[in-house]
Amino acid sequence: MGTSPSFLFRKALPGLPRGTPLTTATLSMHGIQAKQAARLAATGWLQRLGHGVYVLPGDQLDRDASLAALAQISPGLHVGAKTALAWRGVRQNLGTGPAMALWGEKPMTLPGWFLESFPARYQVTHLFDASMPTDLGLAQLPAGRSDVLVSTPERAMLELLSDVGKQQGLEEARNLLEAIRTPRLQVLEQLFSHLTRIKVVRLAADLAEDLDLPWRELAQRHSKRLGGGSRWVLSSKTGDRLDLRRPK
Repeated sequence: MGTSPSFLFRKALPGLPRGTPLTTATLSMHGIQAKQAARLAATGWLQRLGHGVYVLPGDQLDRDASLAALAQISPGLHVGAKTALAWRGVRQNLGTGPAMALWGEKPMTLPGWFLESFPARYQVTHLFDASMPTDLGLAQLPAGRSDVLVSTPERAMLELLSDVGKQQGLEEARNLLEAIRTPRLQVLEQLFSHLTRIKVVRLAADLAEDLDLPWRELAQRHSKRLGGGSRWVLSSKTGDRLDLRRPK
């Protein structure tokens, strides 16, 4: 009787985190094995979210706890681009905005249980060379969880520029770059030195010059470093036409 799933569940309950996706690995640490978790879900003690993932009945998933759970199965996963800027206080409006922008190192499909609570899109776009430290330009939010990484404004703006022409409009990107008041030039220098995308560096150089941003010379220098053809032209999905010329 003492080893029944319901007994084990009642024993483990005080230590189970609320609002958190409970994987079989997490439950196992609390003495509940996979088969027992399945029986608990069948009898209503747990709510099944997906394969091997549960939540306590009646709980509403916490955003950061859910992101931390994803990061466990997808190394390098972080909140990036426009979402990262918004979370760090750089935004154009106070609305809920589009889907959460998640970036990672390897392809994956976001699980349905996550998307049902947190509309998001995930992409693997390698902007930097392999020698760049994986944590450069990534940090937790102030008072945030250490296992939920969010791009700093310097990295987020380069990710944002990468999205221009796909799901990101040029005019909004321009306005957001202008709103980043005090980018850390040392961090930008490091990121630019590892950047490999000609489109991103040329767009950064053009916008920085046009807006007279304090890092315009830095962007111009790295645009020359990457070189490439004399022009980079794109008619984008967002209706913008990019005509990026190589600096002289």
